[in-house]
Amino acid sequence: MKTKMILVAAPSGAGKSSFLDRIIKEVPQLEDVITYTTRNMRINETQGNPYHFLTHEEFDSKINSGFFVEWAKVHSNFYGTSLNSLQDAWLRNKVVIMDLDIQGVDTFKNKFPEIIKTIFILPPSIEELRRRVTLRDAGLTKDLDLRMKNAEIEMKRATEYDFRVINDDFETSYLKFKKIVDELLRLK
Repeated sequence: MKTKMILVAAPSGAGKSSFLDRIIKEVPQLEDVITYTTRNMRINETQGNPYHFLTHEEFDSKINSGFFVEWAKVHSNFYGTSLNSLQDAWLRNKVVIMDLDIQGVDTFKNKFPEIIKTIFILPPSIEELRRRVTLRDAGLTKDLDLRMKNAEIEMKRATEYDFRVINDDFETSYLKFKKIVDELLRLK
């Protein structure tokens, strides 16, 4: 069965969003499906970029209506993916590439095991990850200790993924990531 989805997981701040933003611009065969979240927008984010931002009540309503193919609570917020967005991309013969938490990857692997490949992005160390998150969020991250605790748990599961990339130098690491994606698209 051909690959229809490439799922990228990493602890918050490891670089997965930066990798995805760049590869989407460089590889037209890929499509990033915009997911839904209850978290607050960060600086430079807008509705629909990089998420559809919902209230907890709106998210609950979508859960109850069967809108999401998967959803999970991550840290203190909810994230979910609509089935329609996946099907629309597949109808256009696109390969969906998404960044997800490990819970989301587990759900997709159970629902669509024959069409998914997974990549885990690792930071060079937990200390570097803490530095990146603090820098990215201008020191305003309220749940930094929780994120670092979750990061350690997530990183222990990296060996369960088809591929792993350590993001120690962005350009070098991105090129390794892109090579993996290019190979998966050739196998499509």
